Amino acid sequence: MNTKITVETTIAKNVDKVWSFYNTPAHIMKWNFASDDWQCPRSEVDLRIGGKMNSRMEAKDGSFGFDFEGTYDEVVPQKKVAYSMSDGRKVVTTFETLGSKTKVTTVFDAENEHPVDFQKAGWQAILENFKKYAESRD
Repeated sequence: MNTKITVETTIAKNVDKVWSFYNTPAHIMKWNFASDDWQCPRSEVDLRIGGKMNSRMEAKDGSFGFDFEGTYDEVVPQKKVAYSMSDGRKVVTTFETLGSKTKVTTVFDAENEHPVDFQKAGWQAILENFKKYAESRD
């Protein structure tokens, strides 16, 4: 049984905007990295059950990079996105309306290569980068 890790944040934007920023490739490329020395130069999204997603994540200095890939298992507009990563691990992200704010929660299966705390910190950093990006947009 895989360990499940949860990361979450609350964004001062309505759910329609948060959903769009989270699921549109042009936006994803602006926030989908954990630190300023990384980038996401490419993102592809086919947001439907059975559709594929792929985001290229790489160090700006070119020293390391990888494709983050998955297949969508469930899509409930403005509520939930669930997908299976290429290695079979599951990810579920929910969007909860809190008045004019939106709580974004991601639960994912941990991998066995890195410590759980390291994985949680990395995914939380990406989510916080998303929050910063979303709150800076109109």
